[in-house]
Amino acid sequence: MTSQDQASLPLRHALLALAVVAVWGTNFVVFKIALGVLPPLLLAVLRFGLVLLPAVLFVRRPAVPWRKLAGYGLLIGAGQFGLLYLAVDGRISPGLASLVVQMQVFFTIGLGIALLGERVRAFQWLALALATAGVGVIAAHTDASTTPLGLTLVLVAALAWAGGNQVARSMGRVDMLGVVVWSSGFALPPLLALTLAFEGPGRIAHALAQADGPVWAAVAWQSVGNSLFGYAVWGWLLARHPAATVVPMALLVPVFGIGASALWLGEALPAWKLLAAALVLAGLALNLLWPRLLRAAAA
Repeated sequence: MTSQDQASLPLRHALLALAVVAVWGTNFVVFKIALGVLPPLLLAVLRFGLVLLPAVLFVRRPAVPWRKLAGYGLLIGAGQFGLLYLAVDGRISPGLASLVVQMQVFFTIGLGIALLGERVRAFQWLALALATAGVGVIAAHTDASTTPLGLTLVLVAALAWAGGNQVARSMGRVDMLGVVVWSSGFALPPLLALTLAFEGPGRIAHALAQADGPVWAAVAWQSVGNSLFGYAVWGWLLARHPAATVVPMALLVPVFGIGASALWLGEALPAWKLLAAALVLAGLALNLLWPRLLRAAAA
């Protein structure tokens, strides 16, 4: 595969990636609705419990070592989403969380360089610098709705996501649906222990009693849309393309996240927020379009 081939996705694969990031972006609004009733760690338990059951009865265990299933489940389940739910539960707005969590792009590419010896081209470094500047704008505007703790939780969640990406890539071309389902069994024990310890049986019982149809629909969307569809397809793409090609597509998540949060939750969009989003999107556009422009010019 040439360096130019490595820098672009086939149209079919690009559309799959776009569908995944659209689901992930709008999901920030969906789980904010669920968090109105459910405590964050309980929401994570319900999400991964519904991913595991009943699917584990019908989906064959993938041909990967147990340690990789455990690593993926702990990083994505307990790490990424446990922390992300905690952050959005009053510590950072959904739209900004969808933007900040894209630091996983830098973490994933950095891990790819350190662990796999992947090479990043000059235009990709510039693209990453633009996106980093966007996150810096957010860091300079922490307030009651975007706290330092919330920002830190999302950044650690992004690091956990990056680690999960690398574990998925190390599995090679396996059935990622099976990986998502079976790895959820490893996410559940620490999440269950944490919700019992910090949220308590009384709060858990009260929240479950108060949960109505929209809340359970939001929980189901976490499992079916985000985990069974989103992570299965994302892992499938990462097994076929370099991280520096696939991962920057996730920078579109904040477009859907901020847009959905503004439309459905009335999240304010001051100038600094728009500037941050513009910088991140500029980085994505440079990363995705520059190789195509070079090929067009050469042709």
